[in-house]
Amino acid sequence: MTDGDRYAAAAVPLRARLVRRIAAAGGPADPRWRAAFEEVPRHLFVPVYHRPRSDGGFTRLSADDPDPRGRSRWLSGAYADVPLITLVRGGEPVSSSSQPSLMAAMLEALGVEDGQRVLEIGAGTGYNAALLAHRLGAGAVTTVDLDAEITEAARAHLVAAGRPVTVVTGDGALGCPERAPYDRIVATCELPSVPQAWPRQCRPGGLILAPLAAGLIALRVTGPERAEGRFLHTPAYFVSLRGAGAAPRRETAGACPAGGRSRAGDTPPRVLENELFRFLLGLYAGDAEVHWTAGGPTVTAADGSVAHAARDGTVRLSGPRDLWACVEEAYGLWCDEGRPPRDRFGMSVADGRQWTWLDRPDGPHRWELPPVRGTAAVSRGRS
Repeated sequence: MTDGDRYAAAAVPLRARLVRRIAAAGGPADPRWRAAFEEVPRHLFVPVYHRPRSDGGFTRLSADDPDPRGRSRWLSGAYADVPLITLVRGGEPVSSSSQPSLMAAMLEALGVEDGQRVLEIGAGTGYNAALLAHRLGAGAVTTVDLDAEITEAARAHLVAAGRPVTVVTGDGALGCPERAPYDRIVATCELPSVPQAWPRQCRPGGLILAPLAAGLIALRVTGPERAEGRFLHTPAYFVSLRGAGAAPRRETAGACPAGGRSRAGDTPPRVLENELFRFLLGLYAGDAEVHWTAGGPTVTAADGSVAHAARDGTVRLSGPRDLWACVEEAYGLWCDEGRPPRDRFGMSVADGRQWTWLDRPDGPHRWELPPVRGTAAVSRGRS
């Protein structure tokens, strides 16, 4: 850490409090990760962040606030166990620092060992890469992001914190072949599927940990084109991969379809309030997303299909397919299987295909994933 950190002393008890809160949330068990959170100063990675307001805008908090009370709020907030929006463009969040307790869970799930090398997709603020570098040492960590503004800031933060990490501006879906092979690849953006380059750049036996369908999939690499694993039990919400490999943009998100067709629904709309059911629906229907309106839940898909379920059970539909039928089928499976938790689900990559499954890769409940199209671009990192 550089000598110019005027908040160093004040941050020590705040970091200790954060570590206690992370421990109270269930982890990490490894004392080396606890030491990383105790010693890496998060405030150096979030000199500015933005809190959402109820009116849709943001309140800026920063280390250079002329009001000492504002600086105090900034420093205290930097060590809260919450995600922090660190870059806003055009009124939209572009980059953020993830919730520390979720970061701790992901880092422990990586299962890194001394001497291993890690590729991080989505540089964000550089904080997650700094935690990895604290654990693994110089030369072990590479972080990639498409956005030059994000990588420039992350590089500066890492230098200020004294953490030696290679920061690369580039297409994260292509990995970073010039520094391969890696023992671990960790992504901090939501994916529609796993880019083909990642298993190729992992050593056999390596691990890929990535957000998928609001969950975290841990894939053990068994060859250049093959990987398999199960979802972790924890939910995970990240901003989406964007660019050529991103899921198609849906303009109707959250909309209540006017006109269209109506029918009675067989599934209670309130089931969509259940986070585990929404996870299953995301796997079953592939591209379905749930949005909440005053009149009830709305489910949308990238092909323009929309289903709005009123509280009386009436379903209004628009677009090329009956999206509520997917909800009903997924609900039947969910009930038949005893409301399965996340870790009963898994994913396989083999022979150019990717699919998710319930209980086993060759079982009766399998769902194909779309390939990443062309060269995907990763920015909007959260770390």
